[in-house]
Amino acid sequence: MLTPGKVFMRALPVLALTALVAASCSKGQAARPARGREESGSKAMKTAKVQQDSVRRAIEVVGTLAAEDQVTVSSQADGAVSRIMADLGDRVHTGDPLLELDKEKLQYNLDQQKASLTRALARYGATDPDNRPAIERTPDVQKAAAELDQAKQAFDRAEELHKRQLVPKQALDEADTTLRAKRAAYDSALQNARNLGADIDASSAMVKLADRQLRDAVIRAPFDGYVQKRLVSLGEYVKNQTPVMNIVRVDPLKVIGEIPERMAPWIEAGQAVELRVDAFPDKPFTGTVSRISPAVNAQTRAFPFEARVPNDDGRLKPGTFARVHITTALVEKVLTIPYAAMQYRYGVNRAFVVEKGHLAMHELKIGDRVGDRVEILGGVNAGDVIALTDVDNLTDGMTVSVGDQTE
Repeated sequence: MLTPGKVFMRALPVLALTALVAASCSKGQAARPARGREESGSKAMKTAKVQQDSVRRAIEVVGTLAAEDQVTVSSQADGAVSRIMADLGDRVHTGDPLLELDKEKLQYNLDQQKASLTRALARYGATDPDNRPAIERTPDVQKAAAELDQAKQAFDRAEELHKRQLVPKQALDEADTTLRAKRAAYDSALQNARNLGADIDASSAMVKLADRQLRDAVIRAPFDGYVQKRLVSLGEYVKNQTPVMNIVRVDPLKVIGEIPERMAPWIEAGQAVELRVDAFPDKPFTGTVSRISPAVNAQTRAFPFEARVPNDDGRLKPGTFARVHITTALVEKVLTIPYAAMQYRYGVNRAFVVEKGHLAMHELKIGDRVGDRVEILGGVNAGDVIALTDVDNLTDGMTVSVGDQTE
């Protein structure tokens, strides 16, 4: 028999279960209207139109920085290296000494040639090879000329006396023989003077050559630049044409690259370029197109070009890569949208076109970046209204209400 207490204890679980079911039903009924209101709402959206713009085309190419001038300096004399005045990485200017060879033997040779020149000048009767008297005024020629005049006078007197029959024919013959001998002696003196003049010229040239060889013992920089490599050591014996140092000019540099075949007609010498290098990623450098090849590279179908880049501070280094930006003369009409209107998913660029209060997802084919906009090659049409708000979270078919429109 159940007591009142036992009946009450059994009734408690039933009452609790009934209350839980009732609460669950009331919550479900309250949630359904809320979800319905969310599904029936629309997302407020800022939009922009696909517009047509005039765009000046530009290209980006990868080039290599190279020295404007780079030379291997060679010795022009023979001798042992006695001094080294410049080494790897040193900055040198035109005419600065790089290294010096032993000069002793070269100095002896110069002294010898100078002595030979002095001797030739003395025989000629001059002191300066550049201010010599005429050959008719040299001592030997003047002596021969005086003797010839004397012989002429003697012959004339003998001839006059022979006509008067005051001297025998033998005296006239002897005067004639003497005259011819003196004329031959005069001609010989003139020839000797010419030979002495030639000796002076030869000796003077030998002196200049010996002096040049002595000066060539000091090897100098051919232009302003830096020592890229030293090729000889102290005490090493070098001969004529032996390479001794590599010198490179780094101001200006030139950047070498290739222009795509399609854009070549729109780029000319004298156009400005902008380049960046990895060593200074935030620092743009400017230059000027200096040369463009007239023929296309058959392998790459591009035109080689060079651009001069000032480098007075020496920060740019030959051999490094550079990203070169060239603005061309080509202007085209293109479709553009704000860059912020694109959604990127799974390797595809997409935009959402607003059509009758709903979003329609369009895959895009994009071109160049144009400031804060991007060129559209396909996927939307001019005048289409595209969504701008919360683009990364938009989905195809979403209901939206159009708010402000950005041009």
